[in-house]
Amino acid sequence: MTATPHSESDCVDFVLAVLDELEGCDASAETVDDAFGLLAAQRRRLLLSVMRTYGESLTLPDAAEEVAVRETGCQVPNISAERVHEIYLSLYHDHLPRLVDAGLLEYDQERDLVVPIALE
Repeated sequence: MTATPHSESDCVDFVLAVLDELEGCDASAETVDDAFGLLAAQRRRLLLSVMRTYGESLTLPDAAEEVAVRETGCQVPNISAERVHEIYLSLYHDHLPRLVDAGLLEYDQERDLVVPIALE
């Protein structure tokens, strides 16, 4: 994954903004912890972003390509097939099951199709 530099003050500002939002939120501490756990991995955030952008079902290979584009900042022809395959496998084995269990996405394994259910 590519790392983007950020200043300490950017992080502080973001944390303070999140805390401000949480003050008006009715969610339990457990719910907040679960949500932050789901959002902790950049690849999960990217997959959720891809699914929100498209707003419709995508095959997991297509979603993996789009995550690769967003992760690397390169277009598909400039991303190795091995990189896309590695992303596909991590989505399939790790990130997608977590998001499905949380009720954010559905996955049709027979068709290898990711369905955005809670992102619409």
